[in-house]
Amino acid sequence: MGTWDAKHRQEHGGGATPTSAASFRNLCRSSPWKWQSLRFEYTETPGGDMVRAWLRRPGALRLESGDGTLLGSTTGINDSRDGLYTSAKRKSWLLPAHLVTPVYDDGGLVRRRPEAAYGEPSFGNGRFAAALDPVELAGNAPVPLEFPNANAVELLEPVQELMHEGRPALETVVTPNPGYRPLEPASPLCGPGRTRIRIDAGTGICVSAEPLDGEGRLPGHRIRILAVDEYMLDDLFVAEPMNLTDVREHIQWPLRPNPA
Repeated sequence: MGTWDAKHRQEHGGGATPTSAASFRNLCRSSPWKWQSLRFEYTETPGGDMVRAWLRRPGALRLESGDGTLLGSTTGINDSRDGLYTSAKRKSWLLPAHLVTPVYDDGGLVRRRPEAAYGEPSFGNGRFAAALDPVELAGNAPVPLEFPNANAVELLEPVQELMHEGRPALETVVTPNPGYRPLEPASPLCGPGRTRIRIDAGTGICVSAEPLDGEGRLPGHRIRILAVDEYMLDDLFVAEPMNLTDVREHIQWPLRPNPA
């Protein structure tokens, strides 16, 4: 038994239950319709520092280091669309994904994605955005059954249901096929050789990508989800807080003396 096999069995006790490869791929397509805001911790492996993230779709992102230092936040989240926008290409007029209806399977997962304005805020490299919407592992729609190795990645093991940081997830080991097209070629979720992929069942994001080859030198990542669809004020994402009045507190109104 290989080292990664032993680690997997020790962590999950061999009690995981199998599910279908089609459900795994459909889950990888489903992220845009499963959540609108997410609070999570993100760590790149090997040896990366953990960052805390607040993300509100379509483009608001706040990042802090483990000690609470602000690393970055989006600005201009409420900017109007000017003449450059209106004269842009057709693609700029696509609707956000959550406003367009996909084709669902019987389990409520996305079987076929429609044309829409996809894209997640990025941090550091393309892996961050790809993990939030791991459609690159499945493609926008199923491939014809008569073409072997036509899927983006090949599933080398049965898909297992298990728990990741207290949340249900699907896991399998994959390897890239010739048609694999990562969102960011320099930072693919599935590198050369085998990669153990874990997808959160509730959000459809890739919470873990662990290369099994390369002797620990290939990049991967791990995500811990802290909250889904909690309310997030604009203050989180702007460069300078707007200092809105807290109406729950008593407001002191200074009184001027009578000029008479």
